[in-house]
Amino acid sequence: MLERCAGLMGWHARLVIAVGGLELLVGIILIVRGGALLSVNQPVPAPPLEIAGEQAGPADAAILDGQRREPARRIAESLIAPPPVDASEIERVEARPPLGELGLAVPPRTPMPQDWRETLLYHPVATSSAIFESMGRKVIISGTGDIDADQTCSFRDEGWPCGQRARAAFNAWLRGRALKCFLPPDAERFAIAAPCRLGKQDVGAWLVANGWAMAMPTGIYNKAQATAQSAEMGIFGPPR
Repeated sequence: MLERCAGLMGWHARLVIAVGGLELLVGIILIVRGGALLSVNQPVPAPPLEIAGEQAGPADAAILDGQRREPARRIAESLIAPPPVDASEIERVEARPPLGELGLAVPPRTPMPQDWRETLLYHPVATSSAIFESMGRKVIISGTGDIDADQTCSFRDEGWPCGQRARAAFNAWLRGRALKCFLPPDAERFAIAAPCRLGKQDVGAWLVANGWAMAMPTGIYNKAQATAQSAEMGIFGPPR
């Protein structure tokens, strides 16, 4: 009985070995066949290109494989290329003047002495078109020409008391509000010409632009006076 069992086990082992060997053989055959198929499907490299008797590089090959490019051609060189210029024929001309005064630099203001300070003057009263009194001081608006209160003006052969009207317009604009003026120390209380502002507005610019004062020839209000004259403002206009 034992001998029979031993024989069966030996037969089973030989069967397992045979099956394993058969599977190994089939695997080897498949590997070899697959390698053959890969070698058949692999593309054959193209022979190196030659251009003008020389072997082409990778860049040349890429160009030949794509669109072939024709060499550049010269077209209408006389129209495109700049003509030859003779330096002796060049003439320098003067610069063109500006189209208007907006682009011109504003004339610098006259610097104030170092001991002058911006001073508040309360309840100013105009004594003429560009002169006022306040807190014991008499101030002339700098850059302006005063129009005397007794002066008369003529507009289209019609006379009218423009001096009185100019003083009244200045007083009406002030309305007793405080002015800021650059003035010398308190010890000097003589009449003096000084720039003044009412809030952020230049007093001299307002007077000249509205025609209630003249611009000094060396001042900064000449353009404002020209505007007032063309618009017939203040003393340059009809009786008011």
